[in-house]
Amino acid sequence: MIHRRQFVQTTAGAVLAGLAPRFHIVGAASKSGTRQVVIGQGEHRYECHHRWGELPSHLRWQTTHGVCVDPEGLIYITHQGYGPDVMDTVVVFDAKGKFVRSFGRAYHQGGHGIDLCVEGSEAFLYLCDIHQRQVIKTTLAGEEVWKKSYPAESKVYAEAKGYRPTNLAFAPDGGFYVADGYGSHFIHQYNAAGQWVRAWGGKGNQPGKLSTPHGIWLDDRPGREPSLIVADRANARLQYFSLKGEFLSESRDVLFPAHFDIRGDVLLVPDLHARVSLFDKDNRVIVHLGDDPDWIAEVKKFKIRTQPSEWVEGKFVHPHDACFDRAGNLFVVEWVQTGRVSFLRRVS
Repeated sequence: MIHRRQFVQTTAGAVLAGLAPRFHIVGAASKSGTRQVVIGQGEHRYECHHRWGELPSHLRWQTTHGVCVDPEGLIYITHQGYGPDVMDTVVVFDAKGKFVRSFGRAYHQGGHGIDLCVEGSEAFLYLCDIHQRQVIKTTLAGEEVWKKSYPAESKVYAEAKGYRPTNLAFAPDGGFYVADGYGSHFIHQYNAAGQWVRAWGGKGNQPGKLSTPHGIWLDDRPGREPSLIVADRANARLQYFSLKGEFLSESRDVLFPAHFDIRGDVLLVPDLHARVSLFDKDNRVIVHLGDDPDWIAEVKKFKIRTQPSEWVEGKFVHPHDACFDRAGNLFVVEWVQTGRVSFLRRVS
């Protein structure tokens, strides 16, 4: 089984390399006529193209939440959806931002985490629906393979209302882990057959306890023992666990971490409090993209998420997920009312 981080580096090279050229949706200059804002430093500088992707007339963003890239270079973006205007929650674009297809009306109001793994010769999407409290496996065209409700066998829930899965991670043996980030703050492990194995965590701030475990990822970067990293968001930290759920360590150079991606030795952490961070293999900060204490203080009031006129080029509002493409560019999706998708083209 190959998951998102691996295949963007090792498969479909010629196609994915095409993610690097400029896009027709945004040119080299902003609306003001000036060149695009460049953020970052050293080998990690990026030209910011906000409002990426050309939505068809029958769709409009309703709080963008998740993003991943498939082996053919297509970009999959989830948005939560709200109110009575029901629409597809997964929208697919080509590398130039052109709409390809959409699906997932059944997950309206619940569109959240999305990740992808290649199993044998076929790629599948794994979706987290926070409204109907379920995890769904689909084909890339959106055909359901299975759906899983709350794990009653874990004995940690009195009823389904205690469960709201936010993101998941893939295990080396073909199993997977689900983070109950908006429910009861547990991590659930499943084997390759989709059978529940164990749970750990639960509400708290002690080592091994969790408060909004919003994101989760397998960290098997070269030179590291494979382990799970959890975005323990409300505790403002990252926690590491063994593949069996044993607490290992924690890191606190984050503000409100949301999820992860990995490319080579670099760990990517979208942070809901207005920045996107890159860490080296020893989890030392490479750069906090968009880091600005004054701006972050304003964003923490949360009112700005509904006011696109106040958003600033080169600054983030509420990054909720982010991923690399094969060329090392970034896609960032933000939890704002109208949705916001940014393409960060790597320039160094």
